[in-house]
Amino acid sequence: MMTVTRFAPSPTGRLHVGNIRTALHNWLLAQKAKEQAGGRFLLRIDDTDVERSREEYVEAIRADLAWLGIHPDGEERQSARLEHYEAAFAKLQEEGRVYPCYETAQELDLKRKIQLGRGLPPIYDRAALAMSDAERAAKEAEGIAPHWRFKLDHDEPIMWEDGIRGQQKFDAAQLSDPVIRRADGSWLYMLPSVIDDVEMGVTDVLRGEDHVSNTAVQIQMFTALNAAHPRFAHEALLVGSEGKLSKRLGSLGCDAFRERGIEPQALVALLARLGTSQPVEPIADASLLVETFDLGTFGRAPARFDDEELARVNTAIVHGLAFDQVADRLPAGMDEEGWLAIRPNIEVLGDVADWWSIVTGPVDQPAFADEDRDYLRTAAQALSETGADWKALTARLKERTGRKGKSLFLPLRQALTGMDHGPDMASLLPLIGADAAGTRLARAAG
Repeated sequence: MMTVTRFAPSPTGRLHVGNIRTALHNWLLAQKAKEQAGGRFLLRIDDTDVERSREEYVEAIRADLAWLGIHPDGEERQSARLEHYEAAFAKLQEEGRVYPCYETAQELDLKRKIQLGRGLPPIYDRAALAMSDAERAAKEAEGIAPHWRFKLDHDEPIMWEDGIRGQQKFDAAQLSDPVIRRADGSWLYMLPSVIDDVEMGVTDVLRGEDHVSNTAVQIQMFTALNAAHPRFAHEALLVGSEGKLSKRLGSLGCDAFRERGIEPQALVALLARLGTSQPVEPIADASLLVETFDLGTFGRAPARFDDEELARVNTAIVHGLAFDQVADRLPAGMDEEGWLAIRPNIEVLGDVADWWSIVTGPVDQPAFADEDRDYLRTAAQALSETGADWKALTARLKERTGRKGKSLFLPLRQALTGMDHGPDMASLLPLIGADAAGTRLARAAG
């Protein structure tokens, strides 16, 4: 059977690193299935919250997924499917699986506090079910519109084999009947998601462990709609490097990573393996991540997101980028020879411009001691004989001056680049060119 996964963000803000990880894992699961019985990854925009949903966020979600190399096989929008929810709601209403409630938010909050004070679980007491038709009519005559709850079957056991957490079992009597529709007629997440999963043929729902109790409730919704529920897997949530849940992770989005110069391949390589027993490696080829993706490697411990680890992976990814992968992002005039010379010295691609300015000049040279200025005059003469050949130049200077090691190389590097370190001079000197190099040596010699 074909595997169908989905990523269902609400367009009420930008994607953050936790959303990105969820999207990536669902995409990897579908991509791996494509190699076997077939797989599809769907993007479903959960935009039923009219007040908070924004079209700009829809566009941003699409753009961020594309930047990461995640391309959905199809897209749906809940706002275009309202008639489907109405039809299912009518069926459930007819069968007595949904019921109207009239408590205010303040009344419900008070009930929860009383239950907690008595040491009881803060679940809804089903008081609305005991209301008579006359009592309901009186509420509505007062202008109080009902919100609607799904009635859980307390006699139906809730069990599933979770793809990560193993056997799961819930007692429906210990769960609140979930609110599925607000008093203004708008939908909450729970029921539309189930209806969509059924009608879109979703076979696998992979999401965070904060949805485990939602899954328990939704399994009964699938049953009420005479549909088999998908396979569920709940992965551990991300925590910060300090080992605690971090609000900062909720604000880390693709824009923030781009501003830092993080390559999309680096973010994908890290998040693909985060929370698994597999090592995080600088794998730029997404097909290898697909091939090795396995829910069996996911652990129950919190998945730790470490900025330093991301930076390490990113540097390794950058060092493996070929010229044709970055040519349109390099400074004007920089060719493949320049890229290969400078690439080993950068951590993010944005560092290239600073290093390339050393080639194009001018450079800020340090003040040299008299003996080093004499040495650099000799170097300028030797350069006119050897040309921009670092090995030949240093060999001739060693022969003429007797210098070696640091005293041979460092004054040359400082005069030519203004730096004490940097790209291999054997690669850099030809890029600077003999004429420019000779001018820099002469200036440094005074």
